[in-house]
Amino acid sequence: MSTGAMSTASLDAARGTGPQSRQAFEDRLRAIGAARYHDKHPFHHLLHSGQCSPVQVRAWVINRYYYQSRIPMKDAAFMSRIADPALRRAWRSRIEDHDGTNEHDGGIARWLRLAEAVGLDPAYVASERGIMAGTKFAVDAYVRFVREMPLLDAVASSLTELFAPKIHSQRIEGLLKHYDFANESSLAYFSTRLTQAPKDVAFGLAYVLDHADTLEKQDAAAAALTFKTDVLWSQLDALYSAYVEPGRIPPGGWDGNEGLLT
Repeated sequence: MSTGAMSTASLDAARGTGPQSRQAFEDRLRAIGAARYHDKHPFHHLLHSGQCSPVQVRAWVINRYYYQSRIPMKDAAFMSRIADPALRRAWRSRIEDHDGTNEHDGGIARWLRLAEAVGLDPAYVASERGIMAGTKFAVDAYVRFVREMPLLDAVASSLTELFAPKIHSQRIEGLLKHYDFANESSLAYFSTRLTQAPKDVAFGLAYVLDHADTLEKQDAAAAALTFKTDVLWSQLDALYSAYVEPGRIPPGGWDGNEGLLT
């Protein structure tokens, strides 16, 4: 076979820079989450151990709403680029999971039930008036990444779902133990994701492992997952700085009073 006819994977192997084995690459992806996932952020430690004030809990709910509301927009942007109907069919349930259907509420509606349970007017939360610029910058960067980067990178960025069931379980346990607002209804978003996320991540992980068939593609997929962990971490950094330490609420951030239920 001439060099011109060799595949990229064959060229990599010939140079001694071939792709990692499937298992080694999966281990690499999982190691990114073990080191960088936002379950390790100090804000989550405060939240899950019952140390957040009502203002801090509400600020988290308000700002996290922006991320929740953009997930189906991100997935719609991704689907608009897909020519393969089978891949579109596999992906579109993610939009229904968050937007809901005519028969069932989705994740956004469940998040607004949590907002009401913590004492916020759901209409105020959905208005996005109290969301910090730092939250918007991080989340908008994620949507833009999925809209513009190669499909493999876009799918790889979703693989933070590999690590989500653990934090959802910790959150349910911690909130039920420490906060009066926590019950089956108010925490339905997290309990539902315990069954939805494994299906999504099984498909996404298989796609990335199948399509990252060169070292260059594996590096790009790993970088995409790292980027997504940075997006999640950055949101919590903004929240911690504004409402915990040093506690300087930036212009446009929620002031602790607007949008409360009376």
